Amino acid sequence: MLELLSPAGSMDALRAAVQNGANAVYLGSGQFNARQNAKNFSVDELADAVRYCHVRGVAVHLTLNTLVTDRELEAAGETIAAAVRAGVDAFIVQDLGIVSLLRQMAPEVPIHASTQMSIHSLEGVQQAAALGVSRVVLARELSRADIAYICRNSPVEIEVFIHGALCMCYSGQCYFSAVVGSRSGNRGQCAQPCRLPYGYGRFAEKYPLSLKDNCLIPWMRELEEMGVASVKIEGRMKRPEYVAVTTRLYRAAIDGQAISASDLADLRDAFSRQGFTQGYYTGQIGPEMFGTRQKEKENRALMQAARASYENTENPLVPVRFYAVVSAGRNAMLAVQDDQGNICKTEGPVPEAALKRQLTQTDLAARLEKTGGTPYRCIETKSVVEPGLTLSAAALNAMRREVLTHLTAIRGRRGENRELNGFSTVKTVPGPARPPRVTVGVLSPDQLTPKLIALRPVRLYVPLTMLADGTDWMQSIRPETEICAVMPRVVMDHETERVRKQLDAAYALGVRRCLVGNLGHVSLARSRGFQVSGDYGLNLFNSRAMNAARGLGLDSVTASFELTLPRVRDLSKPLPTELLAYGRLPLMLTENCIIKNRTGHCACHTAQTKLIDRRGEEFRVLPDPGTCRSVIYNGKKLYLLDKQTELRGMGLWAIRLQFTTENPLEVDSVLAGLRGGAVFDPGSCTRGLSYRGVE
Repeated sequence: MLELLSPAGSMDALRAAVQNGANAVYLGSGQFNARQNAKNFSVDELADAVRYCHVRGVAVHLTLNTLVTDRELEAAGETIAAAVRAGVDAFIVQDLGIVSLLRQMAPEVPIHASTQMSIHSLEGVQQAAALGVSRVVLARELSRADIAYICRNSPVEIEVFIHGALCMCYSGQCYFSAVVGSRSGNRGQCAQPCRLPYGYGRFAEKYPLSLKDNCLIPWMRELEEMGVASVKIEGRMKRPEYVAVTTRLYRAAIDGQAISASDLADLRDAFSRQGFTQGYYTGQIGPEMFGTRQKEKENRALMQAARASYENTENPLVPVRFYAVVSAGRNAMLAVQDDQGNICKTEGPVPEAALKRQLTQTDLAARLEKTGGTPYRCIETKSVVEPGLTLSAAALNAMRREVLTHLTAIRGRRGENRELNGFSTVKTVPGPARPPRVTVGVLSPDQLTPKLIALRPVRLYVPLTMLADGTDWMQSIRPETEICAVMPRVVMDHETERVRKQLDAAYALGVRRCLVGNLGHVSLARSRGFQVSGDYGLNLFNSRAMNAARGLGLDSVTASFELTLPRVRDLSKPLPTELLAYGRLPLMLTENCIIKNRTGHCACHTAQTKLIDRRGEEFRVLPDPGTCRSVIYNGKKLYLLDKQTELRGMGLWAIRLQFTTENPLEVDSVLAGLRGGAVFDPGSCTRGLSYRGVE
């Protein structure tokens, strides 16, 4: 049976989920979850919430799915300890450092890989499993065929989002809100720039980044047959009534009930953006997937019914069996057994001889079945009742209340005695004291100017497809410069064979290193004989994450560009570490091709476009090399070349210059600044997040 996992952004939302049939809820506590603007739960509220859910047979998954700095790790450890003591059933995690911390502190609590890990392939699932993850929440961009393939071969449980908001960008790869406004989606503070209007080339009231909400309610049986373990409703920021409506209807669909047009209308009335989409699941990607939230008259009757489903009501969810013995001269005995095998017993008064009406098994069962106002429903009563005896209704009611109260206490303590270890720090490894070397990334051979080649960068990053499209340019590269193939950040399982062939071709050309920005691509590159370096897409944000990267077999890494320079300086560097020092920062990686959505045909490799926002800021759109996916880049270029003195004392192995839209003259101009006299131009350049950081 599919687990139905519902959002709980507040205690009311939690009750709404439980009372409408959720098997599990996910919620946040403290500052380390991806919905910082939800109400979330304090430590005391978390313990109460877990007890409430466990009594009713519902699991609780705690979201710890944000990136955490070194200075925050100890506080994250306190949150973990409180959650373990409260009895949470699983942690949902993005940060590789938090995965490491959980395995050290709470080895008995399952870890679920958040969709923020950007896992979209079987190899990504397998790599997560090797880290100790027991469930993976897949990227929302996967089709039914992709999901089915992963489920057939996965060593761990698979969870799929089935309803609610869709991010335009692959989760975990969106830096738009961070770069533009310092509110990082990877830190739970997304300002949702994708919901704002943009124009192509000039501002217009268009919404090319605002997707409709997902709705997969017709496919519950299909997902179950695929082997999906859990289906997830998005919405920790939404009101409890939304949680009640969506949970109730998906519960009905999972249970095999027919979903009517009226039910679908209720889903739309609860929340939608001009209807729903199933585009990713069905593989029908395009402009019809987009929509915005419209002001509509509230369906008051629906909302009132939704509130009534969880306010001051108790849906009898837990099946129990009663066992009773009423015999002459002995105290009456009653026991209750729940679906988890818990048994609670009590004794009542000695029954008296019946003067008028004797107690029968039918009478006894009728009394015990009156469990109204509790989470329990009696599904069976077995009893031995000797004839000629009576026992008062008050006595039977008291015995029933006593065993159920005891049962509630036992169920509420589930999971509270698991192993919990203290927080421990990791050894800090300083980086080299010498000035950082220089690496360079390009997107086309035209950017390989004579001056760039003469610079002799220690490493040259080129797209994997640039090696496949022609290699004449390789003859000019000096032996001191190592050529490194850059893999796309997304390689679906149906694309893997093509990428393997490209890797083999690159290896045959003498290339021995790959740069990867996704967990699933580490083993893919290593299997073809490559040394592997980690890119910014891995979101390495703290010293534990850096250690985890070494454990993956990487031999150099790129620090997250969401870190400030002081945080980069203090970061442990067990591997050679580089930092982006020049270039357009990538803001989004989208499965929907923005250029194709505009023109109606695929021209992304021959055409460029810009998105313009309300303030006149422009954002370049380029294809992710070798794919029809779009990368949205910041209009202004990150520029730290005039800060080289500061960068020298940070323990960095290298600083990277990443060229995207630059022509050869612009490339040479940047290189001139690198050699001396670099000047920061605030009109065309930005410091990125190097000083202001992110919330």
